[in-house]
Amino acid sequence: MNKKILSVPVAAMLSGLILTGCVSTKKFTALQSDYNNLNSRYQSAQVDLASSQARVKSLEDQLAQERANNASLKKALASLQATLDKSINQNTQGNVNISKLVDEINASNKYIQHLVNEKNKSDSLNIVLTNNLTRSLSRDELRDVDIKVLKGVVYISLSDNMLYKSGSYEISERAGETLSKIAKIILDYKDYDVLIEGNTDNVPISRENIRNNWDLSALRASSVVQALQNSYGVDPKRLTVGGRGEYNPVADNTTDAGRTKNRRTQIIITPKLDQFMELIDKAPAKDSTAVMPETI
Repeated sequence: MNKKILSVPVAAMLSGLILTGCVSTKKFTALQSDYNNLNSRYQSAQVDLASSQARVKSLEDQLAQERANNASLKKALASLQATLDKSINQNTQGNVNISKLVDEINASNKYIQHLVNEKNKSDSLNIVLTNNLTRSLSRDELRDVDIKVLKGVVYISLSDNMLYKSGSYEISERAGETLSKIAKIILDYKDYDVLIEGNTDNVPISRENIRNNWDLSALRASSVVQALQNSYGVDPKRLTVGGRGEYNPVADNTTDAGRTKNRRTQIIITPKLDQFMELIDKAPAKDSTAVMPETI
């Protein structure tokens, strides 16, 4: 309804009534009140109409969005259906044997269990090795020797105070008895490789023919290797020398106690790498139920 269309006839009617004198003041007042009520209702209707139009626009936008989403979902469904049809077709063409797949999965599971058992066996051997070595050392020796097993590897950490002469990389007489006990363990476990790793604190070395802590750590580790080979008969093919200088600290170098802990030589005993790789590359021998799965 248009405000101009409503208000002109009513106003004209009221004016006519006043001019003709046919309407009393009381009736005129009543008509004026009715007109005001109608006008107020018209304004309210206009507001409601605008609100309804806004809601209709919002609903139309939502409907358009849902239609777009529906179209996208239909497209995705069609793509998935095409992929499924293609997969079914390929499986049909390839004549896949489900029971064969199940057998191969079971074989894979058995092989994985075999690897787990071998790993547990290796861990058990390491624990036995550690216990044997710990029992062979005296209480005084254990103050300078720290033995740990981490991730299947045995770490024997020896303090420099026990191993070397002061300020030197030469093996001290005091270290001989301890090294002989460690060498016996190494000889007993012939299937293990041995890495000798030297470590220092961060205090610079100032000795002729030793350039820095890298040199010192490598020389000290080399001295231990040569003692194991020459004095205790360890096969040199099993031995490797490594020097890490000051760059593998286990304690704070700002304190005397921390620097003492960092000055150490580690004897690291591990299963031979070639044996481990052989275990990974092939399944247990003569076990038809535990073979690597074929490529399909």
